[in-house]
Amino acid sequence: MSRYTDAVCKLCRREQQKLFLKGDKCYTKCILEKRPGTPGMAKPQRGKPSAFAIRLREKQKLRRMIQMNERSFERKVVSASKAREASGDHLLRALELRLDNVVKRMGVSTSLKTARQLVKHGHVKVGGKQVNIPSYPVKAGSVISLSPKLKENVGVKLSLETAKKLSNRPSFLEFDETNLSAKVLRIPERSEMSFQINDQLIIEYYSR
Repeated sequence: MSRYTDAVCKLCRREQQKLFLKGDKCYTKCILEKRPGTPGMAKPQRGKPSAFAIRLREKQKLRRMIQMNERSFERKVVSASKAREASGDHLLRALELRLDNVVKRMGVSTSLKTARQLVKHGHVKVGGKQVNIPSYPVKAGSVISLSPKLKENVGVKLSLETAKKLSNRPSFLEFDETNLSAKVLRIPERSEMSFQINDQLIIEYYSR
């Protein structure tokens, strides 16, 4: 995914689902509404997809949502399969609490790509310490804060306005708009996570 350079809207059309890869445009000018067909496929496929195809598509959806390459994603799934709790729950929780995803859920960015840039460019602190690793695992009780100079950033301002309109900031985050910071109050519940996916199909894909 890190080397994907084509139009990201094609990925949404391929998966036939909004993956929210393009920020504000995903809410206002989604191409799925105008061109719902799969790119490069003039006619719909006949017959039912195989069990393998169903699991592959579900895996691809989640991997593209979180924008990870195949090797990193597979390592994350293998790690989740060794956990004591349900593998799918562990996987989704680990992805939800990645630093770049938490920054996006704070509402200071409308896409994971721009949230990742904020982290990589050193604009994000966790517990008062600068962290520039997008995959950094955030824990319950952690306080994530952004550089004060971002208050005047046009992109951040627009993202905050969008977050207010959509009212989609999760309840497991306590957001302080004045200081551009948020506290992770608790581990998110399944219903609060940003990935509406069948995790069991993904675990089965890598267990074959």
